[in-house]
Amino acid sequence: MTFDSRGAGYDGEARTRWTTSSRGTEGTRGTATVTDRGGEMKIGLEAEYWVVDELGELATDTGDIAEVSEHVVPEFVAPLIEVQTPPVSNTDELRREFGSVLRTVCDAADERGLSLVPLGTPLARESLPVTSERGRLLERMYGDDMAYAKNCAGTHVHFDRGNVVRQLNLLTALDPALALVSSSPYFDGSKLASSSRAAVYRYESHSTFARYRDLWDYAESEDQWEERIDEQYFVLQLIARERGIDTGTFSRYFKREDAVLTPVRLRHRSPTVEWRAPDTALPSQILRLVSDVANLLQQTEYKDVVVGETGVRTEKIGIPPFPEVRELSTAAINEGLGSLRVQDYLTTMGFDTTRYHPISDRIEHGWTLPREEALRIRREYADRLVEEVAELTGS
Repeated sequence: MTFDSRGAGYDGEARTRWTTSSRGTEGTRGTATVTDRGGEMKIGLEAEYWVVDELGELATDTGDIAEVSEHVVPEFVAPLIEVQTPPVSNTDELRREFGSVLRTVCDAADERGLSLVPLGTPLARESLPVTSERGRLLERMYGDDMAYAKNCAGTHVHFDRGNVVRQLNLLTALDPALALVSSSPYFDGSKLASSSRAAVYRYESHSTFARYRDLWDYAESEDQWEERIDEQYFVLQLIARERGIDTGTFSRYFKREDAVLTPVRLRHRSPTVEWRAPDTALPSQILRLVSDVANLLQQTEYKDVVVGETGVRTEKIGIPPFPEVRELSTAAINEGLGSLRVQDYLTTMGFDTTRYHPISDRIEHGWTLPREEALRIRREYADRLVEEVAELTGS
């Protein structure tokens, strides 16, 4: 069967199509692949990038960059695009596909005097008008809270649905792994957190909307998860109605599974489990993280995921109680790998933290960041992105 997949941003419409096959519970394990009775766990990647001009200023007109590939879509603010991969069966394929799409986009951007920047926020204060109808409706519903979403660029990873409850709960427990690729400590020119994107996206919203962006508790069953979605979709409909948005318009632009923008989502159109916790970052960083997470997630096909002693064992994967995960996530967002507690936890879960060097740790300066320095950092990481793409594609 073939399914359409929607983009993970506020307004992106993915063109990626997923093909799924029957899945069992036994299989041979390979790098980011599960082969169980003839099925494979496919992976798809969506990475958002800022588009800047030669000075490092955000581009108000990105031209037709989003048209150069079927795997590129515009986001709901002009200088942000999403680069996607088709579904692949292992991380070697992911590396090739991601590199190929990025090569196409970077070449097209360069021809127009533009570049892509892999930072979780624009660093400096920016005024970013919404460019789509869905985005304008969200502004009516969210009000001032939309300013936070407009200044965020993240990475979203799709995994084929297998044992859904195990997948949801393990990805929830792996939320602190966002510290491995945090890429912007600054928001609006002020030092905020190791992942300022996650900090504002999750914590700066009014309590009414935090439920649509923050981490959810573990799922007891798939039915329970679906009941949560139904409840939040109903509440969002009420909010829209209060803002003068009629039911027909709301239903046209907001589907049930797209209304909630939490770090872990269950998608039916794909059908996938989606992990949205990390910032956007350099390709090598993202690919390393996806490989490590996929290697853990594939084990949910033959290992139970239980709350208890933390760590990966022969027959089960132990995860902390949810309140502890929340504490770890907060530390990961605020301190990144500077938190020894986060480092110890990620090591226990199988990550080699010494192999990760987050951008946030490299660009920290003072408590405030002059705009000229923000533009310089954008240009620097635009150049580094091009260098990495060349390495990925052998060009």
